[in-house]
This record gives sequence, structure tokens and C-alpha cells, in this order.
Amino acid sequence: MTEAASPPASPRSTVVQFWRDQRVWLASVLILLVLAIFDPAQAGTSASFAGAALLKTAPFLILSISIAAWAGATGADNLIARAFTGAPLMMIALGALAGGISPFCSCGVIPLIAALLAMGVPLSAVMAFWLASPIMDPSMFVLTAGVLDLQFALAKTLAAIGLGVFGGLVVHLLARGGAFADPLREGIGNGGCGGARVRAPKPVVWQFWHHAERRAKFGKTASTTTLFLAKWLVLAFILESLMLAWIPAETVTAALGGDGFWPILTATLVGVPAYLNGYAALPLVGGLMGQGMAPGAGMAFLVAGGVTSIPAAMAVWALAKPQVFAFYFGLSLTGAFAAGLLFQLWTLA
Repeated sequence: MTEAASPPASPRSTVVQFWRDQRVWLASVLILLVLAIFDPAQAGTSASFAGAALLKTAPFLILSISIAAWAGATGADNLIARAFTGAPLMMIALGALAGGISPFCSCGVIPLIAALLAMGVPLSAVMAFWLASPIMDPSMFVLTAGVLDLQFALAKTLAAIGLGVFGGLVVHLLARGGAFADPLREGIGNGGCGGARVRAPKPVVWQFWHHAERRAKFGKTASTTTLFLAKWLVLAFILESLMLAWIPAETVTAALGGDGFWPILTATLVGVPAYLNGYAALPLVGGLMGQGMAPGAGMAFLVAGGVTSIPAAMAVWALAKPQVFAFYFGLSLTGAFAAGLLFQLWTLA
């Protein structure tokens, strides 16, 4: 007995699906089209700026893509499971370190987090990983060093790990008093396929090229990562060109410049609604710093925006109860402000 053929997709659903899949590319094209109509000179300038910026960052892009593809093909990302065994304080430290250097994206971390919590891993260790993971990964480190500089990349890595440790310790102290006894929402299962990384992590195969399946995974990861990075960076460089053309330097300097308390606090709060994407934010912050933005404010913007970006925040909201989400949000802002303040003091030293 043959199965009934699926009904053809309606034109409306096709358009909606196309928008969902290609909305970042379409946004870039739309911006350039609007500029071509109302400001042709700026359209050419923005397109040239984006192309030149992509060429400049190409070596870092190639390296970051290779790292992501290598981690997936070898199974090196399975090593993350080893961070969640041992004493609570050790788990917090290892969880923060793993979150700061792991290649997980905001979407990929959702089943893993669900598995950890459902298996009874303390929320303190999971929170340490959860806070650090959206801020930094190997690809992000390479791109941050290329778009901004190595000092900023190192400081952002330390900020990610420090925020994870800080959040984990705070949750640990509160949990000892009975808080967060049941952090998961009702109906959250065992984490699905992501949970397998914790329950039974597969062995790492460093020479992955000897296995057809792993070679295929390397190629697929490299392809998807290339498209992901390219679409966000093109949009980011176009927006950066417009920002440099239209935002007066004195405006940025007045709002986010200087070495005081307020620019860092402002950048922390602005980073929540203004953050686009971790990769897209880098050239934007680079442009703002070129316009007079304080380094500490740039750090606060990137840290606050990374942890509270839509994918990261949705991961928390989807899995955890509202009080856990609120606490995650509060820890993010507090840690981002502290990171910005410390980085500002470091640059002035």
C-alpha cells in the first residue's frame, strides 16, 4: 500500500519558509537596494566596504571554519561531557572553562543543557557553562582577534570564563539554602540526542579523514559554517559602513566614550536590545571604538549582548522556569558590567 502524496506547499508558506531561511541575506540585499535608490554613492561605498572587510578577515574566517568543522568531524566536542563530573566547585570551574572554549552554538547547546539538568547535574555547574558558552568559542576567538585585536580576544575569553564562575558560585550558594531545587520547566525530557554526549560520549577520532562518515561531516559543517558566517558578516559590514557614514563621532563619544562609570553601564544596557549576532557584533563594535567608544564599554556591550542574545535567551526560557531565566538575565548584566569595568581599568593601566 503506497503512502498518500504530501499536498503541495502553498505559495504563502513557500514565501514564509524562504524568508525564514534567507532573511539575513535578504536584509543585506534590501539595504543595498534602498541605498541604490535614495543614495547611490553610499550604496557603492557600502558594497565596497563590505567586500574589502571580508577579504581582510578571510584568513581568520578560513581558520575559524576549519576549527568548527574539525571539532565536529573528530568528535572533540564530546570532551565537554568530562567537565561535569567531580566536586561542585570543581564542576563550576570546569563548566565555565568548557563553556568559554567549546564550539557549541546557542541552538546546539539546548539539548545538552536539558540533558545535564534532567540527569541531576547541579544547576550551579550548568549555569557556569550556560553563561560562558554564548560569549566565546574557538571561532569567535579567532574572529575577535582578527576584527578587533588579540588583547580584546583574550580579555573576552577571560570575561566568559569569569562570568561563568561568578554565576555558578552565586547559584551554588543560593542552592545550599534551598533555592532552584527544581529548575526545569514541566515536560522537559532527557535532552534527546544532545543528552547522548553526556550519557555515553563517543570516542574522539583525531584522524577523521580515514572515515567516510566523518569526512562527510567535516564537509557539511564547513559548508554550513561558511554560509552562516558569511551572511552575518556581510550584513554586519554593511551596517558598519552606514554607522561610520551616518553616526557622528562626537555622538558616540558623548554616549559611550570616556573612562567613567556611565559609558560602561549604558553599553551594558544597550547591548541587550541592540545585539544582532556574536559575529555581526564584532565589526560593529570595532567601528564604534574607532568612533570613540571606550574599550570597557565595547567589552560590556559584547558580553551583555552575547549572553542575552535571542538564541541564548530563548534556550534558557525554553528549558528553565521563569525565576531561573530572570536570575540568568540578572547575572548576565551584572557580569557584563563588571567585565567592562575591569577591562577599562586594564587598558588604562
